[in-house]
Parts: sequence; structure tokens; C-alpha cells
Amino acid sequence: MRVCGIELKGGEAVISLLSYEGETFNIPDCRQQSFVISHSDTTESIRDFQFTFKKLMEDYHVDKIVIISREQKGKLAGSATSFKVEAAIQLLDLPVILISPVTVKERLKRNPPQVDFEGLGLKRFQKPAFDAAYAYHNQHIFNVWGDDQSDS
Repeated sequence: MRVCGIELKGGEAVISLLSYEGETFNIPDCRQQSFVISHSDTTESIRDFQFTFKKLMEDYHVDKIVIISREQKGKLAGSATSFKVEAAIQLLDLPVILISPVTVKERLKRNPPQVDFEGLGLKRFQKPAFDAAYAYHNQHIFNVWGDDQSDS
């Protein structure tokens, strides 16, 4: 199964692909590491993002998308643009799972990756997206689901 982990922050969607096959994790090369959404107030900009993102998911045969959830209110609330981007992703024909940062942290603590992040060939800013994909794979492998996830 190939998963795309996503961290949404401001007007950017940072991604990391991770597959798990034959009891082995693999990070496929990907032509894009993030999407910057400028002018999120225009319909055209959101549609362009959705089209480009959907094409990437098709080209890399992604099975599921895992998005790190954000607070809706308060100091740590996500931006309006990040919620627009989340909605555009959720409208694709792929299962989208929201995973809380607390759940990601718990899964990593319970079953940390057996390799140093720097050796994976990813950029440092992709670590949260990678962690989300890894945490989801671990939940799926060990069939452990928290209350804040939905396996669509």
C-alpha cells in the first residue's frame, strides 16, 4: 500500500510518499515535495492545485492520503488556506485519513523507524509528512485505531 503523508501549513502542502510491501518500507522518488498555493482566494488557484495534486497521486499510484489534522480554533489554529486545500484533497477519489499530531507522536514512540531520517533521502521539512505516513502504516499493520481517525 502506498500512502501520501501531508502536512498543511499556511499556503503550503508538504508531502512524503511511503509504501509498505512485503514487510518492507520504501520511499519512492517523487518529482514534487510540496505545493505552494498562492492566491487561495481565487477558485482557479484551488482548482489548479487540485488538478496538479490529483495527477501526482495518479502517477505515483497512491492508495491513501494521510493529513495531519490542525486545530480549528485558538492560537494553533490552521489557516483558512490550509482548510481549503484539505477540502480540495478530500474531494478527490481517494480515501483521506486525518491523523492528530498526538497520535503520530504515540505511534512513533511505540514503533520508531529503524533508520535515521537523514539517511532516507528526504528534505528536513518533509519529516512531519513522513511521520504521518509512517504512523498510519503502523496503525494499519498493527490494526490499532484511535478515536480521531476514520479509515475511509
